[in-house]
Amino acid sequence: MRKFIGVCLLIVTTIFFIGCGNAPSKTETNAGKTIVNKDVILATTTSTQDSGLLDILIPAFERKTGYKIKTIAVGTGQALAMGEKGEADVLLVHAPAAEKKVVDSGAAIHRILVMHNDFIIVGPTNDIAQMKGKSAKDALTAIGKKEAVFVSRGDDSGTDKMEKSLWKLVGIKPSGAWYQEAGSGMGQTLKIADEKQGYTLSDRATYLAQKKNLSSQILVEGDATLLNIYHVMEVNPEKFSKVNNVGAKAFSEFLLSSEGQGLIAGFGKEKFGQPLFFADGGKTEKDFGL
Repeated sequence: MRKFIGVCLLIVTTIFFIGCGNAPSKTETNAGKTIVNKDVILATTTSTQDSGLLDILIPAFERKTGYKIKTIAVGTGQALAMGEKGEADVLLVHAPAAEKKVVDSGAAIHRILVMHNDFIIVGPTNDIAQMKGKSAKDALTAIGKKEAVFVSRGDDSGTDKMEKSLWKLVGIKPSGAWYQEAGSGMGQTLKIADEKQGYTLSDRATYLAQKKNLSSQILVEGDATLLNIYHVMEVNPEKFSKVNNVGAKAFSEFLLSSEGQGLIAGFGKEKFGQPLFFADGGKTEKDFGL
């Protein structure tokens, strides 16, 4: 009898452990919460990656929460398109007008201002268009009249959208051999413009991060029209049931937390002597007069 009971206990124990082995994998976070789906897809602009900011933010987020971020760094237009198709969980982008359309369509929710920096116009040290120190509007007018080489990202990114809006503002439809579209991210576009001794519009953070490899100089900065603001938003789980909204929300909350905002505010100070981004948690576009 004892032998029979022992065999039964062995069978029950074996079945129990097999069952445990087949259960969904869960991760215990530092906060003591259990998460089932730890993978979070972040669609974001190349400037957050090329500047090195994500190399600071993502490891801190992963250590704190137990989530794992899969980053897809593309132009903002592509990142927003991923959100509209439910192909990402959370978006970190910088094209306000386009972002609002995605929210209005119902594809994204909880759009919140995270940070800002600014755009700059960089170019060759000989500045053949003689536009150093001018306003963005006057600088592009000078480049257009001179037909000096200008390298556009041409990738429907937030930077590309800003550049196109500036050309429209000055009444110029850029075309011809002098106007070249790279179809690349910011880092690569800066390299191409540098090699061609041409001009380009860049976000300040990526330029400073790449500066040591470039001869191009900042020629236009500080113009009110060159403000560059970033929002985070979650892809709508009511429209796309398979997205990881819990993870997306956790990432958004981290960016806006005191830790996340502190990392953003301090990024670049030691290496460049100035912050590459300014933390804006709690602010809205109205604070910038938009």
